[in-house]
Amino acid sequence: MGIETWLIKVKKSISHGFDSVHGVPPKPVVKKLKIGVLAFEIAGIMPKVNHLWQMLSDKNMTRLRNESICLEGVRRIVSTDDVFLLSLACAEMVENVKAVSKSVSRFSKRCEDSNLQCFETLFDGFANTGRDPHNWILSWKEMEAKNKKMERYVIATAALHREIDELTVIENSLKKYLQCDSNKKDHAMKLQKIVDLQQKLQWQKQEVKHLKDKSLWNRSYDTVTSLLAKSIFTILARIKLVFNIGYTYPLSLPRSLSASAAVYPSDQTSDSFSFVSGPLAKSVKHQENNNLSHGFFQTNSTILKPSSTTLGAAALALHYANLIIVTEKMIRSPQLVGVDARDEIYSMLPSSIRSSLRRRLKGIGFTASDPVLAAEWRGALGKILGWLSPLAHNMMKWQSERSFEHQNLMPKTGVLLLQTLFFADQQKTEAAITELLVGLNYIWRFEREMNAKALLNCTNFKNHVQQKTS
Repeated sequence: MGIETWLIKVKKSISHGFDSVHGVPPKPVVKKLKIGVLAFEIAGIMPKVNHLWQMLSDKNMTRLRNESICLEGVRRIVSTDDVFLLSLACAEMVENVKAVSKSVSRFSKRCEDSNLQCFETLFDGFANTGRDPHNWILSWKEMEAKNKKMERYVIATAALHREIDELTVIENSLKKYLQCDSNKKDHAMKLQKIVDLQQKLQWQKQEVKHLKDKSLWNRSYDTVTSLLAKSIFTILARIKLVFNIGYTYPLSLPRSLSASAAVYPSDQTSDSFSFVSGPLAKSVKHQENNNLSHGFFQTNSTILKPSSTTLGAAALALHYANLIIVTEKMIRSPQLVGVDARDEIYSMLPSSIRSSLRRRLKGIGFTASDPVLAAEWRGALGKILGWLSPLAHNMMKWQSERSFEHQNLMPKTGVLLLQTLFFADQQKTEAAITELLVGLNYIWRFEREMNAKALLNCTNFKNHVQQKTS
């Protein structure tokens, strides 16, 4: 074996010498295109990929099944149908994966690997049929390792961004000192400052160079796209597995491992955790039959389209969330609510709530001096806010995380659309808001009457004391 290795080395040496003599040029070394300044954009995508994967963990799936869809507010004004609620959760997760895949698709066009260049086509094919021709689906351990690798890239890239900013500050300071005039007295001090800044500039350049090598900056498009593509394939595979989408799906995995070992972070089998079955499984099967004509993502998007009776369809979800939160603050401290604030909240009401509010207030009367009734109203309002307020706050969180200003930041919550007011029934929500406003009206007037009565008693007492002393 040693002689064979030696003969191969000799053969290569002679061949290289022969090529040199006859002027045969060596094969050019192709340098793969580096990510460069786009590293900062990709560093904003990777936390989203990690977040999508973490949302599909055992713990979060259990929480979804036992807590998220069981919220009192969800059951009261969204739906009591577990199958429908779980289908909304699944559809939103798929939609999030689709959104991230579009970003990856843009970068894939710059890759040298022809398979990566076709990422968009391959991903659509995998979504529709479950085929993974290049074995991009990772095992759980591999996916966890990729997550940690992406986290390191994100941290290093964030550090690079800070150091580049610092480099710019030093360069501007040096330029300023070089351009400014100085008298003889300050000349020596100026020269010393310039020397210090030049030295600091060299150190800073070395630090930036080091971080470019360590971060995404000097990675190739092929390296980064491969990392993201495999992660997205694995995440969609995980969604299909835990939501029991695709009865033939495990058979299509090009792995020697079982389906659960390929994409599921436990020793359980896929059937032992798939909590979606029965009607939803049948509807998903029907969805898969439509994939050939409509496509998996297109069919999935229809699930997230709100019905005509919901706040989402009426484009009122965000407005009502604001209204509920403002009302909540007023109910907590009715004594601090002035007439202007009361008029302002009234101006926020749509005509449907205004008319129902007027009808409800007709039977309340003009006085609010009953402390027992005021206490009952406080208790009733507390119960309504207990289930309605979380949905309003979730609506604000959900919207904030998807706003333009925050779209490149890592999501901080795992709020799903079903936990907001988006799919809430409009009539039921408006009835609850009306009840809040009626109760607020009573306790607000009760507080004012009690304060006026206390002030009157205080004034009478003062007058009585003055009469006695005079």
